[in-house]
Amino acid sequence: MNTFGKLITGSAFATLAMASTALADTTLNALFMSQAAYSEDDIKSMTAKFEAANPDVKVDLEFVPYEALHDKIIAAAGAGDDGYDVVLFDVIWPAEFATGGFLTDVTDRIPADYTEKVFDGAWTTVEYDGKRYGMPWILDTKYLFYNAEMLEQAGISAPPKTWDELVAQARTIKEKGIVDHPLVWSWSQSEAMICDFTTLTAANDGAFFQEGQPAFNAGGAKDAVTFMKATLDEGLTNPASREYFEEDVRRVFSNGEAAFALNWTYMNALANDPKESKVAGKVKVAPAPGVDGKSTASGVNGSMGLGIPSNSPHADEAWSYIAFLTQKDIQDDYAKLSLPIWKASYEEPKVMEGQEELIAAAKKSIAVMYPRPLVPSYTEVSDILQKNIHQVLLGEAGVEDALNAAADRVKRIR
Repeated sequence: MNTFGKLITGSAFATLAMASTALADTTLNALFMSQAAYSEDDIKSMTAKFEAANPDVKVDLEFVPYEALHDKIIAAAGAGDDGYDVVLFDVIWPAEFATGGFLTDVTDRIPADYTEKVFDGAWTTVEYDGKRYGMPWILDTKYLFYNAEMLEQAGISAPPKTWDELVAQARTIKEKGIVDHPLVWSWSQSEAMICDFTTLTAANDGAFFQEGQPAFNAGGAKDAVTFMKATLDEGLTNPASREYFEEDVRRVFSNGEAAFALNWTYMNALANDPKESKVAGKVKVAPAPGVDGKSTASGVNGSMGLGIPSNSPHADEAWSYIAFLTQKDIQDDYAKLSLPIWKASYEEPKVMEGQEELIAAAKKSIAVMYPRPLVPSYTEVSDILQKNIHQVLLGEAGVEDALNAAADRVKRIR
């Protein structure tokens, strides 16, 4: 391990990362996603500050849709020195990337006192088999967004605390003709749908695996898919949800075409921005609901981390950039589209100001974030679930048959 990693502890970690004299004339290639969480403008602004503090380092930024991020990282692993130096990766990938040798183990670079200062749910983003393969950067879960004006018009005084209450309120809103389809979701055949399925599975006290075997074809996971299909059959969920990603959900909700939406943190600011939304000022946020007798709230761990690909020739400079982006002061300054990983940030006036309701929801939701399976074969498991659950939503298969078929296929790959 280099001197940089040995000597830096606590707050000095970020300070010395900015001022390190060990940096040579270097260009870093960094890969980010182009939707949700921090905006491209935010990342460009953070990077400009890093470059100003480190004039010998330039960072070339590449933004791709989330759906392309995984395969881009894998493809670049064989590119030698022409690959990436810093990559944004999802909480569901460390097992695959670690066993495949795609990411650098940075456990010894992280100051020991950071473990207690950062939320546990954030650390799971970068950990596998007792090692850390990056620094958590995006701490996120899905929240329930609702149009307070629509609820008031329907005579509803408070947002739902359970999924059954949400259905009842959606029925009332539909029956009163306030909006045709009160619910909108990101249920395309994609990871976005699996995140909603995970949220509902968590609420119903379900599981993906038990004792190494698929458990998503019974109990709470089966209840989750049954719930999803029932809201479509009743006309409460917009049928186009079966084609939607998160940005589609934001667009529909912001156009005033839905009363409720499940989405990531970033939607809070944008749905309340008059330049982006027709319902600005009417949008409220709450934790995703629970299920009576099983949960009081629910959430999926949608966090992401920054890591160094194993083939990067600039590991020290890459770590310096990661250290800068993930430090508390920087995260606090850019906390409107993505909330910080640092526990202390949630008492900072500049983080709380104007988003007190979101912070209150976050304090409940972060505590119940449910992980998708942390297994090397996760991408295959997810693909199988996506296909079979989507068949249910399209009316092409029954819940039990589809989930049993998915379980049989997953058993063959594990």
